[in-house]
Amino acid sequence: MSVTSATMVAALREKTGAGLLDCKKALDESQGNMEQAETILRKKGVASAAKKAGRSTSDGLVHAYIHVGGKVGVLVEVNCETDFVAKTDGFKTFCNDICLQIAAANPSYVRREEVPEADLAKERDIAMAQLAGKPPAAVQKIVEGKLEKYYSQVCLLDQPFVKNPDKMIKDVLTEIIAVMGENMQIRRFVRFQLGA
Repeated sequence: MSVTSATMVAALREKTGAGLLDCKKALDESQGNMEQAETILRKKGVASAAKKAGRSTSDGLVHAYIHVGGKVGVLVEVNCETDFVAKTDGFKTFCNDICLQIAAANPSYVRREEVPEADLAKERDIAMAQLAGKPPAAVQKIVEGKLEKYYSQVCLLDQPFVKNPDKMIKDVLTEIIAVMGENMQIRRFVRFQLGA
């Protein structure tokens, strides 16, 4: 006999955005434990998103956002597989959230691979200069930690989400891929600031 009620399924669906059947299966698998069911859904979503990663994203939106007061504006291109998904409210909300992130956090790049090697070398040199006299084994770990911090400042996908700092933007992207059922990518953006 199942311990899962329709109310529990509805609550999990509202919290995660997953399909009804997926929510029911996750609740049954977790024997009615909402936290475990959410974890099960997230794991399945990440696995599902990973399978979709190689698929072509030739559709999508260019979304514009002007911050209150008109001092900051953002244009972002987010790609998906079909125009059907590009027209959904969920996709448009995601695009707007990415614009808010860019307006608030001012990243320079979408992903780590875009950061010029010269910038990384400069950051390594600065970190090394700050660590003069430290044991070599510790220096390497500290430098790696400082580079991770640098990535979280300049790379959109590595930044904590402004609406929920417990999640990284790359995690938010993975979740929307799992919910929408299509591969997506944040292709590029431009941030304008008055007087900058």
